[in-house]
Amino acid sequence: MGKKKITTQTTEAALKEEKTTEAAAAKQKSQKVKQRIETGRIYIQVSYNNTIITATDTKGNVLAWVTAGSLGFSGPKKATAFAASKVAEAVAEKLQKSGPFSVEVYIKGIGGGRDSALKAFAARGFDLIAIKDVTPIPHNGPRPCKTRRI
Repeated sequence: MGKKKITTQTTEAALKEEKTTEAAAAKQKSQKVKQRIETGRIYIQVSYNNTIITATDTKGNVLAWVTAGSLGFSGPKKATAFAASKVAEAVAEKLQKSGPFSVEVYIKGIGGGRDSALKAFAARGFDLIAIKDVTPIPHNGPRPCKTRRI
């Protein structure tokens, strides 16, 4: 194992080290304080299998996101309207301190939780500036069947 070396520290070095640790602690505290965000966007993606809600600021930086699976719903229960409302409440809870409170809502997909997620945000006191449906729709439909040969 070897001998252990014990070093003694001078008072000047101890004071210098204490100042650096206090500065580092103050820096960490200042980083934890989040800025209050007034406007943002909420993306609601609802499918037959899951519900995903993401909250971002106007630049697109993600502030909070929750899925129905992360809340403990499993299987076909993830796509229900009840699960979507619980997911919306969880996102609203995460945004309680920092904001945003004026939001544009973008809804994508076809599922049971479209309306209930939107109603949950309105009930939580969010100011809904715009509601936009961004579900992808094909312009020319699916490829036709191959021609029949006799």
